[in-house]
Amino acid sequence: MSETLNTPRVEAARIAVNAGLVLFFGLYAVIVLIQPNYLEPGLFMNFLRRAAPLVILASGQIYVILTGGFDLSVGAVVTFTVTAAALLINGDPGATWSVIALLYLMGAAIGLFNGLVVAYLKVPSIIATLGTMLWLNGLALAWSGGAARGDLPENFRDLGRFQWRDVPLIGTLPMAALVLVVVCALLWWGLHGMGYGKRALAVGDNPRAAELAGIPVARTRITAFVISSLAAVTAGILLGGFSGVSVNAGSGLELQSIAACVIGGAMLLGGRGTIWCAIWGALSLFALFTLLNLMGLPQALRDSIQGLILILAVGLTAWRTRRRS
Repeated sequence: MSETLNTPRVEAARIAVNAGLVLFFGLYAVIVLIQPNYLEPGLFMNFLRRAAPLVILASGQIYVILTGGFDLSVGAVVTFTVTAAALLINGDPGATWSVIALLYLMGAAIGLFNGLVVAYLKVPSIIATLGTMLWLNGLALAWSGGAARGDLPENFRDLGRFQWRDVPLIGTLPMAALVLVVVCALLWWGLHGMGYGKRALAVGDNPRAAELAGIPVARTRITAFVISSLAAVTAGILLGGFSGVSVNAGSGLELQSIAACVIGGAMLLGGRGTIWCAIWGALSLFALFTLLNLMGLPQALRDSIQGLILILAVGLTAWRTRRRS
């Protein structure tokens, strides 16, 4: 593709990033009006700590979305990560790091499986990852007996809830926020600092044209699914550390990660988006959840609003696509 053809997509991505940023600050401003304490650096750091799993999950999901697919298995990967960690470690601090390494190998294998099924068997990603979601959830329930079992030791839980105190300017620095910054920086570099990002955009925009141009379409898609699953393992480790063991740890996170990317401005059919779309979209979505909680609205209404936002965001994306065409 020529530089001229790429320019509109880049500009559109920048506009989307600005929109996501404005939405986040708008929602956070409303939160501050209701609860002024959220202006304090310590409380904002706590907000980032709780938002970190969703932001990391969305930052991995954007890789798959840019290549024209979906990864519905990420929520199940989160659940399986928490369940497997609790059962395998079972309160033994000495086993924490070896089990974490095993969890990442598991995540890479799941992503590789999803990618191979989509790239070589030509199964639509929504069907392939839905199947993976079902068997992973079933495996987690069968292994745990349908209840929270096992134990997560302190050195594992510190990854999600430990905070450094008396930090200059910000007061406290959660380890989860630090992990968030490092992971997002790596994912940004992988998407925007290397040639992979351009290949992913080309595959999502027109896979046939990308193949004729010599781009390894199958390898690009497989890589996206592996990265998405590894991000889901990271989110699961943080979520398990913060909230503890639960057989429903990742329930609904797959749709939230997709909604976050769309809210941030990514195109669902692929070919347009940046890592900032995922980051600002996820922060905006979590800010909305926080606002609804502060207003005392029930969980069911929160889910309904999330569905409406997803529909509106997809409709807006389709409308912009028709205008551009």
